[in-house]
Amino acid sequence: MAVREIVPDIFSVGALDFDRRLFDSLIPLPHGTSYNAYLVKGKKKTALIDTVDPTRELELVTNLVKARVDTIDYLIVNHAEQDHSGSLPMIAELFPQAKIVVNEKCLDMVTHLLDISRERCMVIKDRETLDLGGKTLEFLITPWVHWPETMLTYAREDRILFSCDLFGSHIAESTLLVNDLKEVYHAAKRYYAEIMMPFRSSIREHLEKVGALDIAMVAPSHGPMYAQPPLILDAYRDWTGDQVKNEVVIPYVSMHGSTEKMVQHLTEALIERGIRVHPFNLVATDIGELAMALVDAATVVIGAPTVIFGPHPQAVYATYLANLLRPKTRFVSIIGSYGWGGTTVETLKGMLTRIQPELLDPVYIKGAPGVQDLRNLDILADTIARKHREIGALTQAK
Repeated sequence: MAVREIVPDIFSVGALDFDRRLFDSLIPLPHGTSYNAYLVKGKKKTALIDTVDPTRELELVTNLVKARVDTIDYLIVNHAEQDHSGSLPMIAELFPQAKIVVNEKCLDMVTHLLDISRERCMVIKDRETLDLGGKTLEFLITPWVHWPETMLTYAREDRILFSCDLFGSHIAESTLLVNDLKEVYHAAKRYYAEIMMPFRSSIREHLEKVGALDIAMVAPSHGPMYAQPPLILDAYRDWTGDQVKNEVVIPYVSMHGSTEKMVQHLTEALIERGIRVHPFNLVATDIGELAMALVDAATVVIGAPTVIFGPHPQAVYATYLANLLRPKTRFVSIIGSYGWGGTTVETLKGMLTRIQPELLDPVYIKGAPGVQDLRNLDILADTIARKHREIGALTQAK
C-alpha cells in the first residue's frame, strides 16, 4: 500500500494483501484484506497506531521510510492480535525510544503473545489523552470488540476515529476513502457476521460511546476508511439491534437426496407464504456467506441426514458455527432423514446453548419423504409464517 496523507500530518502507512484467502485458518477471504496502520505527526511527538501482519512488515518499514519518519515516540496498540500487532516487536526494536501505549488488559497480552517487555509499555485508562503537539489522541477502551483488550483511538482536532476491528471489512481495496456504503456493504456486513456478531451486545453499548463523538472519518484496521461515518454507524446499529427480518436460513446437507427433497419442498412452501429463503448446501457453501445470512434471519432450519447414529458432520459444523456466532435468530427447527435410528435431532438441539431460540417441531423422517411428510413440512412453513407475524417480521419478501 502506498503512503497516503489522510489529512495534514496523518498518514495511512499499512499494507494491502491481495492474495490472502484464509483468516485464522477459518474465515475465507474472497477479496483479500488489508492491515491498516496510521502515522500521526504532531509538532512535538509522533505516534504510530497499530502495525501490520508479520507477513507484511517489510512493507510497513518501507512506508515509514517513504513518510520520512526518523523517530517514533509512541507505538499505540489498539489490539494485540497478530494481524494488528505482529510486527510490533520489530518496530519496537527499530525505534527503541518509543513507548508502547496499551491498556491494562492489553499489557498482559502483548507481553505473552508478542514477548514485549513490560518496561517498554505505557498503560493508559479509558478516555485518557496523549498530546503530540497540535494533535491530541484520546483512547476509548472497548472490551469485546472482538477481544477483551480492544480499544479505539480518536484524533480530536481532526475528528478521525481509528476504530480498530470495529467497522472493518476484509477487502484489499486500493481506494483509501469510500463515500458510499454500497461500495463495501457486502464486505462490511460479512466482516461483522464472521467476527463481530458474537459480541453484538457489547458493541451496541460501545456504539453509544462512539456516537457521542464528533467524527469526520472512521479509519478501521481492515478495509477502506469512511468519509461519511453515519453510513457505517447506522448499519451497525441495524445489525446489532434486536429486530429480525422475514427471512429463513436453511443450512443443509443431503447424502442420498431425501433431505434435499425436504429442503426444496420447504423452500417453496416458505416462498409461497411471502418469506425470503436462503438455502445453503453445506457441501459447497462459503461459510462467510452463511454467516452473513444469519445476521438478520428470524428463523434457521437445519437440514441434516443421520450418519450412523448422529447428525452429518457438515450439519454439526454449521450448527456449531451458528451457536458460536450467536445471531439474533428467534426460531430454529430441524428437518431431515434417517435410515434406522439415531439421535440427530437431540444432538443438534443440544448444541444451541448460546442462541437459546424457540425450537419449532422438527420434521424428521425415516427414508424418503412421503405425502404426509410433505404435509408436515407445509405445517412447519405455516408455523414459521405465524411466528414471523407474531414478532412483526412478516412482510412481503422482496
